[in-house]
Amino acid sequence: MKFPGQRKSKHYFPVKTRDPLLAQLTQQPQPFSTWISGIDQTLVDIEAKVEDELLQRYGLPKGNSTLIDDASAHQLYQELKSRELVSDEFAGGTIGNTIHNYSILADDRSVLFGVMSKHIEVGSYAYRYLCNTSSKVDLNYLQPVEGPIGRCFTLISDDGERTFAISKGSMDKLSPEFIDKEVIQGSSALVLTAYLMRASDGDQIGEAALTAIRYAQEAEVPVVLTLGTRFLIAEDPKWWQQFIRQYVTVLAMNEDEGEALTGFADPLLASEAALEWCDMVLTTAGASGLYTAGYTDDAEKRETAHTLLPGAIPEFNRYEFSRPKLKNDCDKPIKVYAHISPYMGGPEKIHNTNGAGDGALSALLHDLAANTFHKTNVPGSSKHKRDGLCYSSFSQICKYANRVAYEVLAQHSPRLSRGLPEREDSLEEAYWER
Repeated sequence: MKFPGQRKSKHYFPVKTRDPLLAQLTQQPQPFSTWISGIDQTLVDIEAKVEDELLQRYGLPKGNSTLIDDASAHQLYQELKSRELVSDEFAGGTIGNTIHNYSILADDRSVLFGVMSKHIEVGSYAYRYLCNTSSKVDLNYLQPVEGPIGRCFTLISDDGERTFAISKGSMDKLSPEFIDKEVIQGSSALVLTAYLMRASDGDQIGEAALTAIRYAQEAEVPVVLTLGTRFLIAEDPKWWQQFIRQYVTVLAMNEDEGEALTGFADPLLASEAALEWCDMVLTTAGASGLYTAGYTDDAEKRETAHTLLPGAIPEFNRYEFSRPKLKNDCDKPIKVYAHISPYMGGPEKIHNTNGAGDGALSALLHDLAANTFHKTNVPGSSKHKRDGLCYSSFSQICKYANRVAYEVLAQHSPRLSRGLPEREDSLEEAYWER
């Protein structure tokens, strides 16, 4: 596993770096491997520039998101391809994007649960999904199904307005029998999206997700939930609050989803409110940057060396150098917050906003998995005398998540094609030293 985030100072990570004299005297065990598991609605994103006449002909309200049947999706796709209107096609899905990015960053294994077309032809949706997914993502546990996986058409009008047409295909057909208990319970974390719990009648992906959650809780594996869209949460925020309280360890959301869930438009206050239901929160806030919030033990808190920040909670980042902990592991838990503004002020040109939150979450998952990896391979390390949820501090996780989100914003695809550069030639080294 690669080390999460760049540091100037020397850390004994990865664990292969040991005293050469001791290495000759003792037999070194093989490093224990770790992985992240995720459940997703497997789909392909198809982007095309179209005229309003096409939208009207297919009954797609401009600027809205509309479900269409498989026949309409096939007809629409054939027309877009024949007229050469398709600009991009790439694998999508919130969790698919997240664990792909995790595997790119960590250079390590992740496991995806979902469905995949049983019969795959060159150039088909399923073929494109597989081609655009990292080889480090283990797809051996996908459930084979008849028919296509999901398709999401992003239709861009001349005025820049985006209209979405979604064909579910068989993406919600995942059944609980295809959730491998051993894989889930051996994971460093189980990551899910809120979309899984709103499948149509007859589709079992919600039951499969709950089965995976039960397996994870039995083994004390952290459950990570990312909120899909504010409209989904706004339908019944009380239900989601109870769901998070009952099942979720780490919550990821943007400021709009945070407002729908908690009623607070301020992302810091929304993060604070969400801590009543879970142990850690990652909140992306667009041009304002991103926040992390969570708990640490009062006896282990570490004051920041950075400027204390004003906000709805005065000087909220005072203890941002502390490591996140599970609330139940704290003798005297205190809430800790950290914030960072967009890396380098954000890209000169933003190519894609859909995957920035997924990228930030993949960085947090990398740090969480690195903690498990290091604790298992170097159990005697002073770092693990006190149990922590993550390897790094709230502040360092902010920096790392922020840097990854920038990389996604600066490219067209929501999925990284490579890890972060070894040297930041475009930036002063002070960014990672702060």
